[in-house]
Amino acid sequence: MASNQQTRPGIGELAKDSASGRIGVVMGEVGGRVQIRPIGGGTEWDAMPDNVVAASAREELSARLAIRNGNSQVGL
Repeated sequence: MASNQQTRPGIGELAKDSASGRIGVVMGEVGGRVQIRPIGGGTEWDAMPDNVVAASAREELSARLAIRNGNSQVGL
């Protein structure tokens, strides 16, 4: 029997926190919350599992481009 429910991204996969609109990499789950780290690194944030969805290709590209543009401004 097929499920209509979308599966939440796993550890190491790109995800979107639909509550905040932020995109990052799933790092794990602690205390019933999903921990997500920004693509460019930094401090993880906690998201409610129901708010964590797979990022679209467009959202992923936009997030990665923002990181590249930020790095180019500081000479990286």
